[in-house]
Amino acid sequence: MHDPALSLLMYVAFPLWVAAGFADWTCHRRTDIARTSGWKESALHLLMFTEIGVGMLVVALCEITTAVLGIVALVFVVHELTVYADLRYTVPLRPVGPFEQMVHSFLELLPLASLALLAVSAWDQPPDWSLHAKRQPWPAAYLWGAAVTAALINGLPYAQEMVSCLRARSKGNRRG
Repeated sequence: MHDPALSLLMYVAFPLWVAAGFADWTCHRRTDIARTSGWKESALHLLMFTEIGVGMLVVALCEITTAVLGIVALVFVVHELTVYADLRYTVPLRPVGPFEQMVHSFLELLPLASLALLAVSAWDQPPDWSLHAKRQPWPAAYLWGAAVTAALINGLPYAQEMVSCLRARSKGNRRG
């Protein structure tokens, strides 16, 4: 693969997203999400993780067409709406300090930067509103490594967060 935009997506944007996701989880843990905003906020985090995961899966497996750009743009908009719902719910219930706000900036802008990189990569393509499997698939080692990395560094901590929130709720340490 010799596309600089896709290389930036794979080897810069994705690792930054994983790191920012983990940093965000540490902020939640530090502010005791299980006893403050609880499982509802945690569910929104899992939803945002899933939203971005769907977009990344489409990008990793499909040729970059107008359809893929549209899907990624839709994922970005849906993710932003979920972020808004998350903040509206959370801010009255637990502190969201400056560091966490900066982490959120990365988590919000990396999908938009990824969309821009994809658009640059497909700039000279004629409009194509269909999905096609990649003619030159990304290396299997990269795909597996990215999936395992996201699962271990983001998925597992957010699952732990949800379990902690549900335990606190069942013990009466959190309302709702």
